[in-house]
Amino acid sequence: MGTLISLRVGIAKLLMTAAGLLAGASVGREGPTVQVSAAIMSRVHRLFSVPVTAGVIIAGGAAGVAGAFNTPLAGVAFAIEELANAFEQRVALLVMTAILIAGIVSLGLAGDYVYFGTMPATISLARTLVIAPVAGILGGLSGGLFARLVLAITYNRERYLGPFANRPIAWALLCGILIALIGIATQVTWGTGYAEAKAAVEGAHETLWFGPGKFAATLLSTVAGLPGGIFSPSLATGAGVGNLLCLLFPNDPRGAVVLLGMVAYFTGVVRAPLTAVIIIVEATASRGMILPLFASALIADSSARLVCRHKLYHALAREFLSRSGPAQPGEEGRMRSPRAT
Repeated sequence: MGTLISLRVGIAKLLMTAAGLLAGASVGREGPTVQVSAAIMSRVHRLFSVPVTAGVIIAGGAAGVAGAFNTPLAGVAFAIEELANAFEQRVALLVMTAILIAGIVSLGLAGDYVYFGTMPATISLARTLVIAPVAGILGGLSGGLFARLVLAITYNRERYLGPFANRPIAWALLCGILIALIGIATQVTWGTGYAEAKAAVEGAHETLWFGPGKFAATLLSTVAGLPGGIFSPSLATGAGVGNLLCLLFPNDPRGAVVLLGMVAYFTGVVRAPLTAVIIIVEATASRGMILPLFASALIADSSARLVCRHKLYHALAREFLSRSGPAQPGEEGRMRSPRAT
């Protein structure tokens, strides 16, 4: 665990993520940001001879999310939903303090900005009852499919990768070639997809290939073993899903429909509906969309379970621990379970 949250490893991942983005890989910056933030928290505690507990790491990771997107409330939600589990009550004050400091630093360095731009449109309750279920089902199923494919390839490399299973460099090269071909064919899947997602949120008509292309490019970037987060690419893919949903609801505000696709797909991938809603509301200043977003996110969470019953981050953590050392009593069954997904 000490190696994972060391500054050396975190900085190396930051550099490799930057290199991947320059090469056109579909990865996000927030993964290394979370790791580096946790490493900084750990290092500071060691400098002052304060014990490094799970709460310290949780607070550092949450601060990383808050700083990456300028979304303090999303950092709190992520800490509670994804990182803390049974620790949330004991580390609440530490998390809040770390996120407050991260937010102040982010504002000082980057200014007061809205990550994806402002989306002022809203939709009525009647239209929410129509659009949110469709967005939730389609976004949740597609996000759950992404998580299932990642776990299937991670847990069953010999079955799915064949001769590439024990040749990671050759496999990464093949994935890179495929990512490049997708990027050349679509011209919209390079990097995080931020510009295209922002344009879609603001009502622009993106190419219909953006969502499917971004899905494939992000999947290949993830299973290739590149460092980097999946938050930004997943939000961008969700914007592509929302762009497709606009075909079904052409008379509704385009930006609002795109947001429902974003929150549904993102929830399907990370299975953290509260985090998904808050990060999108903060990143688009769309407070009038809270109810529709929650409806879509909750439906997406249930839909994703039909495709992949395991949470992506938790299952990947179990897989990593199973390779790093002997399983704890009672863990063997849980470690094997994603193989059936």
